[in-house]
Parts: sequence; C-alpha cells; structure tokens
Amino acid sequence: MQRSHIFFFSTIPVSFLLVFLCFSSISMADSQIPSSSEAKVHIIYTERPQDQEPEDYHIKTLTSVLGSEEAAKEVLVYSYKHAASGFSAKLTPEQVAEISKQPGVLQVVASQTLQLHSGPGKMHI
Repeated sequence: MQRSHIFFFSTIPVSFLLVFLCFSSISMADSQIPSSSEAKVHIIYTERPQDQEPEDYHIKTLTSVLGSEEAAKEVLVYSYKHAASGFSAKLTPEQVAEISKQPGVLQVVASQTLQLHSGPGKMHI
C-alpha cells in the first residue's frame, strides 16, 4: 500500500507540469492570433466619380464611415484613378461592413500579398 502512495505522489508534479504547460501554450497562442477587430488593408472598388477628383470622392466615401476627413486620410493607403476606380484603406471588419453599404461602392476585397518564387526545374526568364 505504501508503494502506491509513493507512485501517486511522484506523479502529481508531472501531472501539474503537463497541465501548466498546456494552459501556458494556449494563452500564448491566443495572444499571437490577431484580433477580429484589427484593421487590415482592403481594396474598395467604386463607381467612377463624374463631378469630382477620384481621391476627393474616395476620402468622402471613407469620411461617411469614419466620421471625419482626418480619420479618412489617415487610413487611406492609395487611390486608384486610371485602370480601376477605387482605393485601398486600412479598415476593421466593422468598417468594411459599413463601407460596403455606401452608395457607389461596388465591392470590398481584402488585400493579399502574393510571393512569386521559383525552384529547381522551373524556367527562369
């Protein structure tokens, strides 16, 4: 009987250590996951403005969601004026939902960075 007590007490620290490590790794993983309300760059495709400069139109559209022209200028990343009509801006998911409802907004797409790479056996130009 004494032997089983020794076994029981010798396994407590190991069990405690395993539980501690599990919870520690979970909390560390949670802190590395970006918040769902974190602002990310999106491309907003709009109708081509007829009576004003594209960038002014883009800022006006952003201002309607963000509340001020200063805030709109702060999140505006780029205004597309030639091949497409639209702009890119750093927006939260809530702001994306709101700007999608604005008049003249055709589509909102999350921006993606793609890496081009080549490896052995691929043609190099």
